[in-house]
Amino acid sequence: MHVEVVVLLRFRVANHASLRDEQELSLIAADRHPERAERGVEGAGGFRVVPVAAIYGTNASGKSNVIDAIGWMRSAVLSSFRSWDPEGGVPRRPFALRPDTASWPSTFSVDFVVHGVRHEFGFSVDDEKILEEWLYYYPERKANRLYERKADGTVVFGRSLTGRKKIISELLRPNSLYLSVAAAQNHAQLGEIFRWFRSGLQLATDGNYRARMDSTVRLLLDDEAGGGTSSPVMQLLKYADLGVSGLAVEEPDESVMDEYRRLRQVMRDVLGDRVRVESPGLHTVRVEHRTDGGVFPLDLNEESSGTKTWIGLIGPILGVLSAGSVLCVDELDARLHPYLVDALVGMFQSPEVNRTGAQLIFSTHEAALLGKNVRTELYRDQVWFTEKSHETLSTRIFPLTEFHVRDSIENLEKRYLSGRYGAVPSLDDELLGKIGRSIVVGGNA
Repeated sequence: MHVEVVVLLRFRVANHASLRDEQELSLIAADRHPERAERGVEGAGGFRVVPVAAIYGTNASGKSNVIDAIGWMRSAVLSSFRSWDPEGGVPRRPFALRPDTASWPSTFSVDFVVHGVRHEFGFSVDDEKILEEWLYYYPERKANRLYERKADGTVVFGRSLTGRKKIISELLRPNSLYLSVAAAQNHAQLGEIFRWFRSGLQLATDGNYRARMDSTVRLLLDDEAGGGTSSPVMQLLKYADLGVSGLAVEEPDESVMDEYRRLRQVMRDVLGDRVRVESPGLHTVRVEHRTDGGVFPLDLNEESSGTKTWIGLIGPILGVLSAGSVLCVDELDARLHPYLVDALVGMFQSPEVNRTGAQLIFSTHEAALLGKNVRTELYRDQVWFTEKSHETLSTRIFPLTEFHVRDSIENLEKRYLSGRYGAVPSLDDELLGKIGRSIVVGGNA
């Protein structure tokens, strides 16, 4: 099976949510570990990339905002031309805890590889428009410009960019990305970059659960239509030991879907892209349980949150592992047993399972993944921390490689929980004592 190289190298963001100052998340390997599914990228600077990156930190430290920033950048590429209100400015979410928030631009930049060639794409926005936008590629080690967009809206092109460049410029709005317009105009060269954002970069958050569930169902139906007897979807359902024997799927009610599409269009016409209307789902799913009395289907909402979470992750996981693309998951450990989290991370870490070089980026509190009692070992160049400044309440993201760590020797879990690397809450036990003394017991002071 031939799979194109579509790996993520690094992501940078400034002034998004709690990420006030420029922060960087890198997936470039600092060390070589043949036992993990790291990939060498020939022709892209000789980089090797890690298959997994875990982001740790306290509650409200900004872990989720790192994933959200990646998702917002992707959404801007996919939606700015087609969906953003032409008169509605830019629906961004800047760092709000400083004076004159609107005067500070938000900046997003990502380095990735398509067809074995490193690219860098980025843009800067304020509340009203795109201030800058750029796309470079590195056929060797030096950056070559494909295009640069200035604050006045003019676009400068490099010699390597072909196609109908000026026609695209004429369709450009102040609040739409050039890359988005180019994709809408079927620009072949820039369409490859657009497809990286659409297909090569996937997210799993609470906000897209129904879409993820539908991807699980589609994979299952495709396997059944193809006459497969060992569906990977069913294998993962059984592997999780949830007591699930199958999924009963009903085709979507077209009247319901028509009403949803009508409502979504009305909401977008009125409010633009600032509102999100969640899809009711393309299929109705019931979860089957087999006992000695027969098979009993239950509605999805009757299942535990862990069962629903696992089913909603199966589709994205299998899709990304098959395509060799990138999956970003917010709070991977939420509602899942630590053994399942360990197994899921291990699928990406394992060269035997992850044969396409797929990548997993996730935020988590599950410190056990750093310990010695798990099957999946994360190395120092795969662990990142978020910490909030007491002065500005902004987030800083930093790697474990900033500390002197010896892989496979030190117990990272024990050191992390003891506060050796920061990124843990500072709890005042004296306050607990005061709370205990102030609680009214039995209705008497």
